[in-house]
Amino acid sequence: MVEHDAPGAVREAYDAVASTYEEMFRDTLRDRPLDRAALAVFAEVVRAAGGGRVADLGCGPGYVTAHLDGLGLSAFGVDASSAMIELARRAHPHLRFEVGSMEALDIADGTLDGVLSRWSVIHLTPDELPPVLAEFHRVLAPGGHLLIAFSGSEGPAHPTQVFDHAVAPAHRWWPDHLSALLRAHGLVETARTVREPEPTDRRQFQEIHLLARKA
Repeated sequence: MVEHDAPGAVREAYDAVASTYEEMFRDTLRDRPLDRAALAVFAEVVRAAGGGRVADLGCGPGYVTAHLDGLGLSAFGVDASSAMIELARRAHPHLRFEVGSMEALDIADGTLDGVLSRWSVIHLTPDELPPVLAEFHRVLAPGGHLLIAFSGSEGPAHPTQVFDHAVAPAHRWWPDHLSALLRAHGLVETARTVREPEPTDRRQFQEIHLLARKA
């Protein structure tokens, strides 16, 4: 079993590959219609609730933050990797990007209409995830929405599984288990999408999007 890196080691690993990562994934949404659909639904429910201020947590080089901006949201990005934030600021100078940690967000209580966590929780251990979900709940306004994306585990008998990620060891989660964790932190699932792996996918994992609302 692969040992999980400390947060500092994960941050350094992403700093080291930031430029390569940006080149590989800058156009990734173009070929992922389900991802675009999930983001569009997220943007619509946030706007329908009368809001628009959204944080993209684990924003990387900022291409999804820019996509949210294009969907009419007032989006800003946060990432632990300073190298990623530098790339995001360079590519999208009209948007706000900050270095920060999901474990201790520099965001006031109840001030966000939406939180996006797109594969940003996969490097958390089962013990590290609940405090981060509590942070998501803290910064969301009542009725605010969370969209969280992650890799699915093999089944309910394996609620979490470690896998070898290209950058740093990571976890995948059984969606019902993660939904229960969200509910325990005051975030109620309202919808989900499940993308089954294609034969050509390098990893044969489900890709999950859960949409949740703060009660």
